[in-house]
Amino acid sequence: MTMKKNMGSADRTIRVTIAVVLILLYSRGIFTGTMAIIMTALSAIFLLTSMVSFCPLYLPFGLSTLRKKIHHKS
Repeated sequence: MTMKKNMGSADRTIRVTIAVVLILLYSRGIFTGTMAIIMTALSAIFLLTSMVSFCPLYLPFGLSTLRKKIHHKS
């Protein structure tokens, strides 16, 4: 099964930014214990989905943040 991209560049940028912020908060000791584990996992998921431009949670809802390509007739 191939994954059809469903994430646009703005979506990916936002996810990476959130992941970096969460990692920084964890590294400064803001998150500890169970919350640290949850936030680290969330960061990893955000980074992974951003790298592959695919979010499996969008599938059941038919969502996509990709821009639609406009075809011009000549």
